Amino acid sequence: MTRPERLLARLGRRAQPSGHGRGTDDGRAIIEFIFLGILLLLPLTYLVLTVARLQAASFSASLAGREAGRAFVTARSDDEGMARARAAASLAFGDFSFDAGAGVTVTCDGTPCLRPDGAVTSVASIEVQLPLVPDFIADHVPSSVTVTSTHVASVDRFVAR
Repeated sequence: MTRPERLLARLGRRAQPSGHGRGTDDGRAIIEFIFLGILLLLPLTYLVLTVARLQAASFSASLAGREAGRAFVTARSDDEGMARARAAASLAFGDFSFDAGAGVTVTCDGTPCLRPDGAVTSVASIEVQLPLVPDFIADHVPSSVTVTSTHVASVDRFVAR
């Protein structure tokens, strides 16, 4: 008998050869790992999808508001400016796939809008539907978030219209 075997024998335990003595839990660790991995990965994936969609809406609203204001102040008339602002905002919304639920409003600080040193305020807003929210839940709790952006553009003082 070797020294560790004698020590274990004195303590009342029997030394077991390696490879023996495994419990009945063979293979359960991988099942638990997969179960807990999926349980934690699904909410994390949903959170990443939601935050990415809201960030895209933020970028789109910012770009749409800025470009609508720039397009308006470079027009020759108020009517042309409004059409150009809507077209510029529509392009910005389309770049981020926000065609539905998005819009832009343009207001002026005086009449006419395109007078020298005038200020034109454009407000872009997007209603973002949260991903993967079923209809029966959406009927009872809000399932969308509204993202807005405001941009103030000034009309050039020295441009003849």
